[in-house]
Amino acid sequence: MDSNTITAQFDALQNNLVPLWEFIGKPTQEEHTIVVVPSLTLDHEFHGSEQQAYEERFLFMLFLLQQPRVRMVYVTSTAIAPNIIEYYLDLLPAVVATHARKRLFLVAPQDASSIPLSQKLLNRPRLLQQIRALVRDPQRAHLVPYNTTDMERELSVQLGIPMYAADPRFFAFGTKSGCREIFAQEGVLHPLGIENLHSLDELIGAIQKMRSQKPALQKLILKLNDEVSGMGNAVVDLSSLERGVPDRDAIRETLRTMKFESPSLYYDDYISKFERRGGIAEEYITGTRIESPSAQLRNTPLGQVELLSTHDQILGGPSGQSYIGCRFPANVEYGPAIMREAEKVGKRFAREGIVGRYAMDFVTVKNEQGKWEPYAIEVNLRKGGTTHPFLTLQYLTDGKYNANAGEFRTARGQAKYYVATDNQNSDAYRALTPDDLFDVVSKHRLHFNHTTQTGVVFHMMSALGDRGRFGMTAIADSHKEADALFARTVELIDAEARDALEK
Repeated sequence: MDSNTITAQFDALQNNLVPLWEFIGKPTQEEHTIVVVPSLTLDHEFHGSEQQAYEERFLFMLFLLQQPRVRMVYVTSTAIAPNIIEYYLDLLPAVVATHARKRLFLVAPQDASSIPLSQKLLNRPRLLQQIRALVRDPQRAHLVPYNTTDMERELSVQLGIPMYAADPRFFAFGTKSGCREIFAQEGVLHPLGIENLHSLDELIGAIQKMRSQKPALQKLILKLNDEVSGMGNAVVDLSSLERGVPDRDAIRETLRTMKFESPSLYYDDYISKFERRGGIAEEYITGTRIESPSAQLRNTPLGQVELLSTHDQILGGPSGQSYIGCRFPANVEYGPAIMREAEKVGKRFAREGIVGRYAMDFVTVKNEQGKWEPYAIEVNLRKGGTTHPFLTLQYLTDGKYNANAGEFRTARGQAKYYVATDNQNSDAYRALTPDDLFDVVSKHRLHFNHTTQTGVVFHMMSALGDRGRFGMTAIADSHKEADALFARTVELIDAEARDALEK
């Protein structure tokens, strides 16, 4: 099937999203099917169970099975361990787990290679036929991917159901260059910088131009257009250059001293990627107090912009730009302000016809007057590291974030907070199994409790054995209590790992 045919058929399918959305939004006893394909298409080589763990990160979607007429097809590269499925189904509020299990269909090509899951499905027509057979009514079904590429568009066509996510033709809006252009067009404050750079010569010229605009500029950050989690970032220290506009040779030598966020990158490799994929040069925002919050939104097929959540990102890595985890909600001193800026972009996306979830990252700096100044730095036109903890909280508590107040309240009116991470790592954790994690939280009464609506929820547990890694969300009634719950859980799991190694 040629690309023009795929695009035409995909567009026709996407037209079905409007009546489908109206159908889902009404109280109904009619059945509908959600096909979850958490495929990742990244410039990253997955190792061992890493890809499987990321695919299982979206198992919070199983909480939708609390709706009695929802059927779900959940696809992963290899089979999910039964005890992990049981763990999520046991968390369902007011639902008989066996009833939910009958409406859950797990599909796996049993292919542990690092190619994207969507491609694995497209390579297996019989497996696609099996998934189609599980969708009883294509008019009452939709596909939920992680990020969207031409592969997900073709997968939607092959399955004959629409995709609830941004059409890949909008890919450029989510690149580092594309989002800077959007910020400028929509009047969103963002750092000094230059986008759409595709060569070393263009990069050097951009630095000269930035220095002419701001002679005191001492530090900048380079970003590859389509990298995630800060892995395509590099920091350049300009302090050794003469004030004002330095000559090109001096800049060329300074660029060789750049510091990379990814430990696997080197200068020649980075410049090669920069020239091939394009990127930006941007002022590195500094100040006496800096935070890195994000805002999450979604656009519905009806054209509505929904303001979902804000988070304070927990960052690490060599220069503090790698995503480690998050705290929810973001500080109320700037949470509502960044959402107002994000809404400007959301309205633009609605006018373009973009649907699905996306996020905007910011840097906020406290000025001399004590006021926070938010700078938008990028758009992630996909689901991300804050999607699963927030929807875990939302689905388990039936609550909602109030963007004006900057707070989340459950259906009972109780405020909730959490700390979440995908990156709880230790070589010692390789001695543990998911059942060991379950034992720890059960023994110490840290498991999520539906009465108090507090506790710990785990994810990415498939990476324990060979990566020594798992993720978790610690939900509590205040920021302080969430931090304490998170720290207490880590302390107990560390002790369990030490004990397992000593036996």
